[in-house]
Amino acid sequence: MQHILLTGATGFLGSHLLEALLKQGYKVTILKRSTSDTWRIDHLLAKVNAFDVDQVAVEEAFKFKKFDAVIHTACSYGRQGQAPHKVVETNLLFGLQVLDLATAYNTDTFFNTDTLLPKYLNTYSLSKKQFVEWLRNRSNEIKIVNLKLEHMYGPKDDKTKFVPWLVHQLKEGAERIPLTKGSQLRDFIYIDDVVSAYLLAVQKAKQLPEYSEFDVGTGRLTSVREFVGTLYETYKKLNPHTVTQLGFGDIPMREGEMMAVEVDNSALKKLGWDSETLQSEGLAKLFKVIS
Repeated sequence: MQHILLTGATGFLGSHLLEALLKQGYKVTILKRSTSDTWRIDHLLAKVNAFDVDQVAVEEAFKFKKFDAVIHTACSYGRQGQAPHKVVETNLLFGLQVLDLATAYNTDTFFNTDTLLPKYLNTYSLSKKQFVEWLRNRSNEIKIVNLKLEHMYGPKDDKTKFVPWLVHQLKEGAERIPLTKGSQLRDFIYIDDVVSAYLLAVQKAKQLPEYSEFDVGTGRLTSVREFVGTLYETYKKLNPHTVTQLGFGDIPMREGEMMAVEVDNSALKKLGWDSETLQSEGLAKLFKVIS
């Protein structure tokens, strides 16, 4: 039975991964802070070993157990006004610390959570891509699997992100939600499909080369306007008295806004993966969970 070290277990992706790994029979140790809000995983804490990295050295976790793999999902988006050096501390330096220890303690594989955003878009994407450069450089020492994620959505997401913010606006009965024209193209992928990509990569790790990358997306681009419209109609079916208006064009595009993403999930499909959740199904599941 494989033992996995998971970072970012209290977050959106990490919490869903933790639940799935335990259901699959993996043993899991998590890294968190003593101040972390564990609401997403409170029901799972008794089933894992947890190390608070603000109170003990990260190395204590590696001394405690021999890990077959590290799954690294911890990150900082910088959405709460963190200074760039704080974002870099989380996305680059902490990742390097875990990578160093995984290498020193002969961990077989390091699974990294990357983004499909361009490198120089913002502090978050720059720091994430800088870490990937380190991973490439170190892949002769430890096997690296880099998973580049598109726009995930699903239950238990961070309320500062786009989809939960929209849902909150609807539930609060906002008169009008200010939006851009919504012409940006994105690949919206339901969280269960993202988790299944990680699980497959873990299962197939021994077959993979020393460094591999996978785009994790449905392969289908949807305009933000279309996605928001589907979300709105799904919500309205459950709440027919909704009067909220969608204010497309009320606000300008952000400076440097990326109008489309490039997603090539062919490598992941060759591994045996495919997305199973249609957008309408994913949104219906989302509202079913939070209603």
